[in-house]
Order: sequence, then structure tokens, then C-alpha cells
Amino acid sequence: MDSIDCIVIGAGVVGLAVARALALSGREVFVVERNAAIGMETSSRNSEVIHAGLYYPTHSLKASLCVSGRDALYRYLQDRAIPHRRCGKLVVATLAQQQPSLAAIHAQAQANGCHEVSLLSADEARAREPALACTSALWSPNTGIIDSHAYMTALQGDAENAGAQFAFATLITGGETTPEGIVLRMRTDDGDAEVLVRTVINCAGLWAPRLAAAITGLDDGTVPRGYLAKGNYYSLAAKAPFSHLIYPVPEAGGLGVHLTLDLGGQARFGPDVEWLDTDPDAIDYQVDPQRAQAFYSEIRRYWPALPDGALQPAYSGVRPKISSPAEPAADFLFASHAHPGYLGLYGMESPGLTASLAIADHVVKRLTP
Repeated sequence: MDSIDCIVIGAGVVGLAVARALALSGREVFVVERNAAIGMETSSRNSEVIHAGLYYPTHSLKASLCVSGRDALYRYLQDRAIPHRRCGKLVVATLAQQQPSLAAIHAQAQANGCHEVSLLSADEARAREPALACTSALWSPNTGIIDSHAYMTALQGDAENAGAQFAFATLITGGETTPEGIVLRMRTDDGDAEVLVRTVINCAGLWAPRLAAAITGLDDGTVPRGYLAKGNYYSLAAKAPFSHLIYPVPEAGGLGVHLTLDLGGQARFGPDVEWLDTDPDAIDYQVDPQRAQAFYSEIRRYWPALPDGALQPAYSGVRPKISSPAEPAADFLFASHAHPGYLGLYGMESPGLTASLAIADHVVKRLTP
């Protein structure tokens, strides 16, 4: 049986960042990905927003890793000339009863170290965005947008230059712990194989909880249950009169139907929250045109001039959640399940892309004796 020092399962943005960091630290790294290329699931089906770190509970991993990861990400993008823009965003209250929620977000941002975030009056917000309707807003200058594929390609290149190897179209079907490490079973087009691995890092995203449950010998009582929350996006047929991102006050399960821009200035709206009762293998990523009807009323709260018929189905993504619809949003979870050769990363939803470099550093520290 072949023996490998370290396998990272999953070549999404978090898996790529982890593989890069481990390879740069001197580990022998193999990345195993079920798809034919990098970033084909959650990492390529999101808003491509660099988050500032406003919303997350103080001292949570999401808060600390988002803020440190944001700063590291901007430096990385700048150093490598990867397309991005620090365009800033407005979080808007459109009803008087939302004022306390907006004030709470401002206080949370300050507690998280986002001291650049400021409260604006309605007039101050409209001075930045004349088409905007609101009663007040928060201004976050450190929010930005990114070419996520170019970023992931750079991470892959760094990892490979540091010695990491990639195996695509390779499915991990299970495994078992042994005194020498973890035996992983994998399936490729050439057949099935087993490999003995000293350290397994599970960055499988939507499949991470199921994969952990398939490895015999881990403490399965500590493996979280996975939940799937689909987010649908719609593009705007015409050019939007906005130069900043526009977010409503957050809703349960997500950050509301917000307006984001790509690097070409094209606007898109979403995501909404559609909880799925299905297996990750059975996800339908098609966007139902009928769901756009609910978007119009949400968007017109902050952009009353949105024309009828302007929204077109664009794409959808699924958040790899580890909290149910009835529970508060869970923090990032790093768990060994009582085995020193295993580390599972669960609930790596937003701000996972923003925090990816900091998540990777956290993994290296967890694995360093």
C-alpha cells in the first residue's frame, strides 16, 4: 500500500489555501478532488465578495479569521496583480424598525475590529448612491470584489510550486483509522485503490460531514450534521446605477437579497435562502425564474426604480451549513474527532473565501506539534 504524508480532500478555495500553506510549511501534500478541476462547487457559485467582518459574533472563528484573512487576501491579490476592487458596501435600513438592527451591526463591527465602518444618514448614503432608498446606512470601505477563479488558480500554482500534487476525478469512498495513520479508499477512472495517510484534512465542503462519517474509527458522535441552503442569483438586464455593493439588514440564514457587482460592473442580485432536503449528490443548481418575483419586492425596498422584467436567472450555489433553519448560524468548526491524524473543516460557508488564507494558517498551527 502506498503511504502519503498528507492528503487534503477537496480543491475548493479553502482546500487550495490549506494545501498551499501545508506545502509551504514543508509537508508532502496531495490534493484529492472529486471533480475534474479546481473550485467547481461552492467556491465558484457565490457572490465573489471580500467581506470586511461586520456581522460575526465577537471572538468567533468567523470574526477573527475573516478580519485577518481579509487583510492577508488583499495583500496577496495586490502582490500577484489578481483582479479585485475594494469598492466598499452600504448596509441599508429601509424601515424605521430596522434602525436598532443596523445599530447592532455597527456595534458588532466595532467589536470585531472593523473601526473603519461608519453610520450614515439617509442623505449621506444618497450622496454616495443617488438611486438608493433608505432611512440610514452603514458604510464599509473594506468590502470588495474578487475574481475568485484567478485567485484559486494562483493558490494552486503556489501549492504546486511548493511540491503539492493534485489528483482530479478522484472520489474518496471511505476509510478507517489504524495505529499507523488513516487508510483512505478512493475511486478513479482506473479503478479503486487504498492509501495510508499520516494526516487527512477534510475540506470537502458540502460532503465534509458525510465523508467523516465514512471513516471508521473517528468519534462519530462529534461529527456534525450537514444542512444545505441554496442561494439563487439573478442578473440585471441593464446597467445598475450603483458603484458600491448594497446589502439590506440581514435575514435568517443569510445576508438578504443584496446587490453585488462583478469586475466589469455588471450587477447581480442574491442570494435568497432555499433550504434543501436532499443529498449533496442530488442538488439541482437550476434557478427557477418564478423565484424572481419575490426578489423584486425585496430589491425595491432599497432601489424603488428597478424596472419590471429586469431580472434574469443567473446561477445558484449551496451553503455547506452545520446549523439547521431553526438554529443560529454555526461558527466554523475544526474537529479531529479524537484522532491526531485527522482534521475536518465544517461549515466553511461565507466568509470562507475571504478568510481562506487565515483558515489555512489556522490549520497549519493545529497540525504543528
